[in-house]
Amino acid sequence: MAGVLFEDIFDVKDIDPEGKKFDRVSRLHCESESFKMDLILDINSQIYPMDLGDKFRLVLATTLREDGYPDDGEFNPMDEAPSRADSFEYVMYGKIYRIEGDEGASGETSRLAAYVSYGGLLMRLQGDANNLHGFDVDNHVYLLVKKLAF
Repeated sequence: MAGVLFEDIFDVKDIDPEGKKFDRVSRLHCESESFKMDLILDINSQIYPMDLGDKFRLVLATTLREDGYPDDGEFNPMDEAPSRADSFEYVMYGKIYRIEGDEGASGETSRLAAYVSYGGLLMRLQGDANNLHGFDVDNHVYLLVKKLAF
């Protein structure tokens, strides 16, 4: 799909392992099923509670437009056009602020970690560098989440 940087199914493995820091925020530690990526994600647990063992679909996209064309980064609730967000329950808009890599013996980076801030709610997605090839610092991304029934 055009505009999609990453997509996978994640399992919640731990919630707030360092203790709860804020009343309305939970830090999820998750692992993906297909690409074996590690995810640490802050979510607003007051409006979107998650439990240990929950499975969810996560999509990181550069645009909400179904056709993949860039949008202006502003949400307009009056817009009638179909949106990627229509089929998800939790959506955030943020900015990639750091990308780190593990240098191997040959000097090639085998694992990368992309860090995104969604207005102070943070995310770290870490894993095989091939799965993070479209991530660039200072780019804006949408995070879209939907819990799966299993």
